Amino acid sequence: MDHGISMLSPGRVASIAPDLMLRTMDRHPHVQRALWWATLVDEAILREWLVNLGQRDAHDSLAHLLCQMWLRMEAIGLAEEGKPFSLPLTQIQLAETLGVTAVAVNRALQRLREDGLISLDRRSLTVHDPERLAAASSFDANYLHLDAAARVRGSEGPYTQ
Repeated sequence: MDHGISMLSPGRVASIAPDLMLRTMDRHPHVQRALWWATLVDEAILREWLVNLGQRDAHDSLAHLLCQMWLRMEAIGLAEEGKPFSLPLTQIQLAETLGVTAVAVNRALQRLREDGLISLDRRSLTVHDPERLAAASSFDANYLHLDAAARVRGSEGPYTQ
């Protein structure tokens, strides 16, 4: 790999030998399709991050990141509007993620709080109004393809069309 991966919370890591992965994909095309789909979504997220780095200020980038995180957590049942979910990131980590200073993140967080869009307390984030937060950052969730993911899972929910 040409990059590192780290976890923000406890988890499990499994190592799968390449030959076993190839055999699994051959025998189970839905696994291959899921990995292909995940790659497409990763590329879409990368494109959004390029826009974040090149065109959005700290406030808009942070609001965009919080929208993305909230929506992805909500899609798997770990977040709800008006209820806190775990966000184990410091302001310095958020700044490094966004490519801005910690001071810029602090100011952006203050503004988002003052606007009544979020609360951040003890590494828990509450999104009070996801639609207003999305509007504040010109967030368009289409790039996450959550509606298609719900269809693939066979579930009905707010992201199915």
